[in-house]
Amino acid sequence: MISHATVAAIFQTFAARNPEPETELVYTNNFTLLVAVVLSAQSTDTGVNKATRELFFVADTPQKMVRLGPDKIRNYIRTIGLTNTKAKNVYELSKILCENYEGCVPAHREDLEKLPGVGRKTANVVLNVAFNQPTMAVDTHIFRVSNRIGLTHAKTPRESEDQLLGCIPPQYLQHAHHWLILHGRYICKARTPNCSACPIAHHCTYFKTL
Repeated sequence: MISHATVAAIFQTFAARNPEPETELVYTNNFTLLVAVVLSAQSTDTGVNKATRELFFVADTPQKMVRLGPDKIRNYIRTIGLTNTKAKNVYELSKILCENYEGCVPAHREDLEKLPGVGRKTANVVLNVAFNQPTMAVDTHIFRVSNRIGLTHAKTPRESEDQLLGCIPPQYLQHAHHWLILHGRYICKARTPNCSACPIAHHCTYFKTL
């Protein structure tokens, strides 16, 4: 794995190029953010945004989502994979928010992970984006990119999360997962990384082996 100085230089570069990165999921409040992230599992942000445009127009609170019911939720998200399971999860988590949290999205990991369809990655995204906590939500892009660059040497997403939290300077942690996701999505792609356009290529372990 690369040195602490190199890690700092990588994230300094990311920060200079994109000081305020944001999720590409479209949302209007903490609840719609939570639903969008739950729906994004094994789906693209673009696909989720197309489906939620109409869904959130009619149901942007847990109360409205419960009144909509699982069958109507399913109709709105039918273009997304795992439709039946996701519709049930969105309905059930909305009920729980209404019954146990006064319709508010909780700001604690333990509470978030009790909700249907919410795992560690989803909880990390919500904690980071909605509550400004310096979490690391490791998806396939981050897992691949962090290993490829040399930031981590991990066999599982949890190992990757722990190693990234341990090596990234604190001043960069708030935005780190967004920088890595965007880097993996648009430059450091799975099959054909665009090293010629990469702003951190000279720091990258993979690039140095080419």
